[in-house]
Amino acid sequence: MWFTSDNAGPAAPEIMEAMMKANTIYSQSYGADPIMDRVRDKIRDIFEAPDAAVYLVATGTAANSLALASMVQPWETIYCHRHAHIQEDECGAPEFYAGGAKLTLLDGADAKIDLASLEAAVAATGQVGVHNVQKGALSITTATENGAVYSIAEIEALCAVAKANDIPVHLDGARFANALVSLGCTPAEMTWKAGVEAVSFGGTKNGCLGVEAVILFNPDRAWEFELRRKRGGHLISKHRYLSAQMEAYLTDDLWLNMASKANAAASKLSAGILELPGATLLHPTDANIVFAGWKRSGHQAVQDAGAHYYFWPFDQTLDGDANEILTARMVCNWATTDEDINNFLRIIAE
Repeated sequence: MWFTSDNAGPAAPEIMEAMMKANTIYSQSYGADPIMDRVRDKIRDIFEAPDAAVYLVATGTAANSLALASMVQPWETIYCHRHAHIQEDECGAPEFYAGGAKLTLLDGADAKIDLASLEAAVAATGQVGVHNVQKGALSITTATENGAVYSIAEIEALCAVAKANDIPVHLDGARFANALVSLGCTPAEMTWKAGVEAVSFGGTKNGCLGVEAVILFNPDRAWEFELRRKRGGHLISKHRYLSAQMEAYLTDDLWLNMASKANAAASKLSAGILELPGATLLHPTDANIVFAGWKRSGHQAVQDAGAHYYFWPFDQTLDGDANEILTARMVCNWATTDEDINNFLRIIAE
C-alpha cells in the first residue's frame, strides 16, 4: 500500500526491456544515437509539430530549469503559482539556471493560476523601469501540485494574457500524460494550439526509470537550450539509455495507458475515502493525486498495517483525539492495484 508518490512505483517492463536492448549495442553519444532520431520524429508527430526542437534530460528539475532559463534574462521574472513545483520543490534551480531571474508568485484555488492574479502581477511588473525586474515568462503546471487539471479554456486564457504582453509560456508537465487523459484532448490542443511555447514532458513519474523531454515549439530557442544543457551538466553521454526509455514510453500508447491506470486508481481511492464517516476531499481528484481527510483512528490503523503516504501538511501526528480529522496526500501510479486500494479502505473502515 504505497501512496507516497508515483516516483515510488516501478518502471514498466517495456521500459526495462528497452533499456536492456540498448545495452547490447554500441552507439554515438550525446544524443546522436539513432534511437533519438526516432524519438524526435515520434514526439513531433504526437504533438503535430514538425518543426519542434526535442531534447531529453534525466530529471524534471533539469527540464523545467533549462527550458525556463532559455526563455528569460536574469533581470526578468517567471510568473508561477505560489504552490508550483518550481517554487516549492526545486531548491531555487530555476533561478540558478536562469542566472538569478525572479519568481513572481500567483494565487488561485487548487494550485491553478487565477487569471485575475496573473493580470494584476503582469500589470505591476516593471513600473519603475530599471529599478524593477521585467516581464519574463509564465510557467503553468498541469496536473498541479494539488492534483487539479487546467481545462483547455483556462490554459488558453492564461496564454492570451501572456501573448498580449510578449511573455512566452512554459508548461511543467511532470504529469503531462495524467492531465491529458483526464481532459481527453490531444497533446497539441493542450500545448501549442493553446499558446504554450515550451513543454517539460514527463516520463519518470509515469513508468520510466528517469527521462523527461523538453519540447520547444519555437525552434529559435534550440541552440541556446543546447548550450545551457551542456553548460549545466545535463547532456548525458550515454544518451541512448534516455532515448530507449522515451521510445518505449511512446510506443503503442504505453504512456497514455499507464496514465489512465494511475488516474483510474486515484478515482477509485478518492471515491472510497468519501464513503468513510466524516471524510472529506481537500482538492478535486482530476488526475492521479488524492488529497483527503479522515479520522485519526483510521490513520493509525492503516499505518499500523504498513500503508505509506504523507500527512498534508506534514506536521500532523497520530497522537491525539481518535475522531479528529487528519489530512493526507496520496499518489497512485500505473502499477497501483485494486487490491492495494481495497485493503487500504477496508482497514480504515474497520
